[in-house]
Amino acid sequence: MRIAVAADSLDGVAAKVVDELRERGHEVIAHGALNAAERDDWAWASEAAARDVAEGRAEQAVVCCWTGTGASIAANKVRGVRAALCADAYTADGARKWNDANVLALSLRVVSEPLLVEILDAWFAGSPSADPSDVANVDHLEAR
Repeated sequence: MRIAVAADSLDGVAAKVVDELRERGHEVIAHGALNAAERDDWAWASEAAARDVAEGRAEQAVVCCWTGTGASIAANKVRGVRAALCADAYTADGARKWNDANVLALSLRVVSEPLLVEILDAWFAGSPSADPSDVANVDHLEAR
């Protein structure tokens, strides 16, 4: 799978996200501080990764900033993107299942390397729910 990854700094697990994704066999498109040719501010980097998803250059994205909040907000401004800020595996699984999230937002401050692995395991093991209520909620977002 092709996954866009954005970070506004190389703090915390920023580089580990890229390494972990590549170890899992994914192709990474790097943005922000992970790409020396790009602006590294969270709003610009996260938007670039989200646009990769919305425009079909990537199937999913992982966006990171100090708290993860700004990265999530920036990604969610892009039409067709459903970014979820996840601090644990349970939330990552639920984001994929109930929200059909296509962008994972992470905090560079609070996510440790072992926690990152757990979050990514849950994210990639998850799949969108076929429950009509869950599908209707996601469809409602797309209709706006």
